[in-house]
Amino acid sequence: MRPAARAFGVEADETAAPGAAAWEDLFVRARAPHPHYGRHVLAAHAIAGLLPDDLRFVTVRSSGRLDALLPYRMTRDLTGLGGLVAKPFLSPFVTATAPLAADGPDSERTFDALAAGLARASGGRAWRWPLLTVDGPAGAGLLAAMTRAGWRHARVTTFARPVLDRRGTHAAFLDGHPHRARLKDLRRRTRRLTEGGAMAFETATGGPRLVEAVAAFLDLERSGWKDRAGTAMACRPAHAAFARALFCETDGPVRARADTLSLDGRPVAISLALTGGGTATLLKTAYDEDRRASAPGLLLEAEIVRACHETAFADRLDSATLAGSALEKLYRERETIAEVIAVPPGGAGPSLERRVRLARFEHQARDEARRVLRRR
Repeated sequence: MRPAARAFGVEADETAAPGAAAWEDLFVRARAPHPHYGRHVLAAHAIAGLLPDDLRFVTVRSSGRLDALLPYRMTRDLTGLGGLVAKPFLSPFVTATAPLAADGPDSERTFDALAAGLARASGGRAWRWPLLTVDGPAGAGLLAAMTRAGWRHARVTTFARPVLDRRGTHAAFLDGHPHRARLKDLRRRTRRLTEGGAMAFETATGGPRLVEAVAAFLDLERSGWKDRAGTAMACRPAHAAFARALFCETDGPVRARADTLSLDGRPVAISLALTGGGTATLLKTAYDEDRRASAPGLLLEAEIVRACHETAFADRLDSATLAGSALEKLYRERETIAEVIAVPPGGAGPSLERRVRLARFEHQARDEARRVLRRR
């Protein structure tokens, strides 16, 4: 018989983050960890003033060690008819929301304890969970634990996110690639780009070179349409501060990486990533829009794929994209990302089915508003 989840201590109402050492230890032991709920990323949000004052943490501990962690908030939401709903922490820079949960023989009990903690944290209210990797170890483990505990959950939306699992060699990655035409097109665009000068690929992982690369990224991103739309990170002081804290001041198990494609020494594309737990999460990319015809952003991504195979800096590349990414024809694997609504046993308020309908209506209304704005 599987031991009961109560063998684990559940702390569902912490008002402060756990200690740095325990947090870093959890990240190292976690099942397929993503960086967004690592200590470094949450600290960067705090430095930039982007961490909400009402942020709390659900944690699971056993034998004095931190075994699971999820930052969350209680907010009023349409799916609760204006009532309170629990949500994992989300910002414009967070692309995954699965909890950090330790791997090992007791992982199922950890997820059972976490599910119990989530119900306590929300006071029995529903959870609205965006950007959950439902076929990844943490997301699947969480949903399975919810099912065992009698939760009801359903998907609102789903999409397939490109990821890439490193092969033994770059040639093995290319062999049998399902989008040979895309690879041929990238070679053609490379020739077109190099007609204008000498192309170089460089990587910075720390020190002054990384600081310079981040500054160059902010300048390059602001030189294009994102500046006109007001979405470039440099457009808002808090977002620029976040970028510097996130990528220039890394320590612990999450590290920063900047890859630059340049032409005669001038950057034409820059990618900023966080690496940790064997995965490189490619969070931000900027490119020179004057050279759009040569697709410098995609050419840089192809060089990162080559470097991953040649230097083994990661076992997996996570595109960190939304639906419709240009990387769908370069990366060969997929992860299923979903928005999930979950209701604990005895949860009050609208039915699960009604909550899902309301969430889908909200998405449709937002999509229509975007279409109207684009037409104008």
